Amino acid sequence: MTSAAPDRYAVLGNPVAHSRSPAIHARFAAQTAQAVDYGRVLCPLDGFAAGVRAFAADGARGCNVTVPFKFEALQLAGRASERARLAGAANVLGFDGANPAHWWADNSDGIGLVRDIEQHAGVPLAGTRVLLIGAGGAAAGVLGPLLQAGAAEVVVANRTVAKAQALVDTHAGLAATQYARLTAQTLARPGEAFNVVLNASSSSLAGAAVPVPDAVLRPGTLAVDLMYGPAAAPFLTWARAQGATARDGLGMLVEQAAEAFFLWRGVRPVTAPVLAALRAEVDGTA
Repeated sequence: MTSAAPDRYAVLGNPVAHSRSPAIHARFAAQTAQAVDYGRVLCPLDGFAAGVRAFAADGARGCNVTVPFKFEALQLAGRASERARLAGAANVLGFDGANPAHWWADNSDGIGLVRDIEQHAGVPLAGTRVLLIGAGGAAAGVLGPLLQAGAAEVVVANRTVAKAQALVDTHAGLAATQYARLTAQTLARPGEAFNVVLNASSSSLAGAAVPVPDAVLRPGTLAVDLMYGPAAAPFLTWARAQGATARDGLGMLVEQAAEAFFLWRGVRPVTAPVLAALRAEVDGTA
């Protein structure tokens, strides 16, 4: 008597060797008794679409998508969730065979961030003033869920204000229905004393200085860098020096993965023990 082969999933990106997604999904699968085989697929920068099609044609059931392909991923699927369309990007694809017309796309980044902030960091977002640094794919993925979580004000600050304004414009309708104030500002003058400050810019990856003034923080501000590990360290050090509560993006990584797992499998894993184990590995205490 033989058991059926596990369903195949993977994270697709470039680079992708560093991804902790296989370890996270292996823990989710063990916890929920789901037969899942999750790996990594490195796609050429000019060959993402071909890579996805080949993976689906080989019998895979879905994939996560990481940089730099999230915008392209949205265009591949026959249908997409409202949050993916609003973000203009997808980090989750589901396959029903090899025909892209039967694929679906979603974006779990924003809901992952919101759940980490509210459940793991213990900070309710309702009524808060939020500074979102950056206006690229990461920022686009989280802005909608931040508004839906009840933030009273969100300021999008970016080096190129026109890009921040474009992101604001695409979310203006949602902000209105949520009775939230949504504006675009420069990095030099984004405002002061926010409740939550989120670094969704490329400054961490580039090893650049924190791009906003110290005054955006106050004692007790929750300051989150969407990166984790060494890349997030300068931002976290800066935040702590101002008396803020510093947090990296590891919890967001686990929570967005949990949402993807639920979308694929219909089972929601418990994230706290997985985050604790991953934190120990990243911090070198495991």
